[in-house]
Amino acid sequence: MTTGPSGKAPRRKRGFERASGLLSTRIREVGEKRGFAVSRVLTHWAEIVGADVAAICRPVNVSYGRGGFGATLTVLTTGAQAPMLEMQKDQIRERVNACYGYTAIARLRITQTAPTGFAEGQAAFAPAPATPKPQPAPEVRERAAEASAAVADDSLRRALEALGANVLSRQKD
Repeated sequence: MTTGPSGKAPRRKRGFERASGLLSTRIREVGEKRGFAVSRVLTHWAEIVGADVAAICRPVNVSYGRGGFGATLTVLTTGAQAPMLEMQKDQIRERVNACYGYTAIARLRITQTAPTGFAEGQAAFAPAPATPKPQPAPEVRERAAEASAAVADDSLRRALEALGANVLSRQKD
């Protein structure tokens, strides 16, 4: 067993840890490489600039000048939406600066190229549509209802029925 700097064994955590706690350091490091010292600009882009603007653009990079004052936020969009964003530059910059809490972004640059090359319209801004889950067969739902019939609490019984239906309808490998 290894010992820490104080000569004692390192403290081990018991139980589960949140995934956000395990990944927060790595996400911060990757974000800082692209200039995003505050990762909230990336993760909450739709809340910061509004759903209508977030549907047509996304942040790509933050670059800092030599003096360190007044960064430039680069935003990716498609060619048809660039004039609309050009008119909203000041509003977008103000909203992003409100997220930082100070005037971190001095300029907003709009680019119409994909982050990996010069291709028009290949940047997907909307998430993929959710595929509906297949419903279990009626026989499976009946078996799950029979198994949880003895439970008195309605919400617990419904949750157990759903769990039982999922387990009983699972594919055998």
